[in-house]
Amino acid sequence: MTTPITEPQYAVCVRNKGCEDLEILKIYQILPDKRAARDGYVRVMDESGEDYLYPEAYLVPIKLPQRAKREVAASA
Repeated sequence: MTTPITEPQYAVCVRNKGCEDLEILKIYQILPDKRAARDGYVRVMDESGEDYLYPEAYLVPIKLPQRAKREVAASA
């Protein structure tokens, strides 16, 4: 059985109190993490390719147009 390939998910940062490494209004790629979600956190990847957990209230999921997805993926 093969694992289905899912499209990358994105979110925009709307808050960063206590997490100043998050940039307000910056778009982040969301990585699936069911355990983190159960605890109220979201796993995001930064521009260095590292992933971190942040409170889910700090990020709002967004749907990017195809062109924007290509540009974001190319810049990573």
